[in-house]
Amino acid sequence: MPRRLPSRAVLALALLAAAGCRSSSLPPVLVPAPEATRRVIAAGEVTGGEGRYGSHAWLGIPYAKPPVGALRWRAPSPIGRFEGPLAATSFGAPCPQYASPFAGVDGKAGTIQGSEDCLTLDVWTPRFAGGVVPVADERLPVLVWIHGGGNSIGTTRFYDGGNLATSENVVVVAVQYRLGPLGWMRHAALRAGASDDVERSGNFATLDLIAALAFVRDHIAAFGGDPDNVTIFGESAGGTNVFTLLLAPQARGLFHRAIVQSGGLGFSSPEEAEAFADSTPAGHVQSSSEILLRLLEKDGAKGIDAAKAELAAMSDAEIAGYLRGKTPEALLAAYVPDPSGMIPMPKTFPDGVVLPVGDPLARFATTDGWNRVPVVLGTNRDENRLFLFPNERYVERVLWIFPRFVDEELFFATADAQSRMWKATGVDAPAAAMRRVEPRVFAYRFDWDEEPSFLGADLSKFLGASHGFEIPFVFGHFDLGRASGMVFDEKGRESREALSKAMRSYWAAFAKRGDPGRGSRGELDPWLAFDASAPATPRAIVFDTASGGGIRMTDETESPAGVIARVMADPRLDTPARRCDVLGVLARWSRGYTAADYASNPDCAAFPLEGMASH
Repeated sequence: MPRRLPSRAVLALALLAAAGCRSSSLPPVLVPAPEATRRVIAAGEVTGGEGRYGSHAWLGIPYAKPPVGALRWRAPSPIGRFEGPLAATSFGAPCPQYASPFAGVDGKAGTIQGSEDCLTLDVWTPRFAGGVVPVADERLPVLVWIHGGGNSIGTTRFYDGGNLATSENVVVVAVQYRLGPLGWMRHAALRAGASDDVERSGNFATLDLIAALAFVRDHIAAFGGDPDNVTIFGESAGGTNVFTLLLAPQARGLFHRAIVQSGGLGFSSPEEAEAFADSTPAGHVQSSSEILLRLLEKDGAKGIDAAKAELAAMSDAEIAGYLRGKTPEALLAAYVPDPSGMIPMPKTFPDGVVLPVGDPLARFATTDGWNRVPVVLGTNRDENRLFLFPNERYVERVLWIFPRFVDEELFFATADAQSRMWKATGVDAPAAAMRRVEPRVFAYRFDWDEEPSFLGADLSKFLGASHGFEIPFVFGHFDLGRASGMVFDEKGRESREALSKAMRSYWAAFAKRGDPGRGSRGELDPWLAFDASAPATPRAIVFDTASGGGIRMTDETESPAGVIARVMADPRLDTPARRCDVLGVLARWSRGYTAADYASNPDCAAFPLEGMASH
């Protein structure tokens, strides 16, 4: 009998496709090119190697001191000078995380991989004619990539910026930052030893990104990049991190444009991050206090009550020393990851110093409440199909392998509602707020859905324009190794590459001028600014191949109320139970629709939220 294909493997299969830019043929070590790539920066001399697509690349450049020992849960410290010339020809170590195939981190599922010495960045540039690096007004726009992964998994080795750099004559930088509990940790004991309010915030990974941008400002000119023209762009959690940098006062002036790809404004309160789960207000089940109890139990405390008593008897200095004395493996093992390896836990805290307190949408509607720059925001039409695909409630495996819909209409109704809510809260609401004070706000929707069939399943239906699928188009890198044929077949190569070329052109034009316009060469259909002044004004550009309608502007927008109204009127959801099923998923997912909203719906009174299915 065939071995059962577990949902974790199916999820990895789907997410590997969505991750976009990792290639088994991308070498972990570059072919050195010491003469052509020798650059001198304040930190010392650095050399790189020959990247793909005619690029030069420098991999694993440290931008801050390793946050180890006493520097764990501290603001990043400047790197200082390298010890001798730095040969930047191999990727830096991933930050500690659960191994996950789609995060580019090898290892058996459930094991913890990586190193705390991980604050590195990678640089790709064109191979400059005659080896002459551009200076002064000839310097190139810089795009700084922030990877996704739920802010608890991921690494820059997943991406190749060479094609974007060479085809659009820009400099591409990819940044690693602390992940999970090493990147976001709030506890009174850690604040007691902090040097200032910034360090007391607990937003250590946000501070890492700010430190990386400061490094780019100080050093990117040596690589031919313009420190006065820096665009930050990120996807998923990386998109959320772009939002946080737009809000963080400490990031002001370090970047000049921003692109949010499938990001969100879902932040965690300090109480959620610190309090016990049975406190009032309640903390998260994986708050710092709950994790301390788990660690103490593992170290011998006989039950929760004994662990709480032991914790109450410890001083702040003892608690901080206890936490810093744990290996990354021991610390992360106290957390329960989801099937993808991501750790559900509080992250990105509105602490009032690094991240302002209050509604971010209200701040975006003011001239001085955020780091006001031109912004692009977008989502993919079928974002959430990716997360429903491995869920056995929606998709079963015939003979343990072949995917088939359990309830096709429920699958599509659920995915549609979630994806529309993502657009409503991650694109249309922030775009409308920003547009009140910033005229250069642009929105997009990515619609490409031309995957082939796999194991008899039409992936264009199971996945479609899923979460993360725009990344290969933005980077112009479709080589996923053995997974390539699952997602990108030879039949669609020409139209796929044409769409990618157009998207790279728009991204580069935005980086160069703060307006994607007609692309970097002025030959594309105009991408107009988001306009909410009237119902039929342009809102977003749609990215698709000619067979899907082509690249075009649309006036379509979404709102949380509109998404709920669609659910209530959806003919696929023809009973209260089916409607409340989808509403229950939205309430758990918590993007613009809450458990309180669910409970207030009289149709759902007979269906307690705790009993509803969730992905």
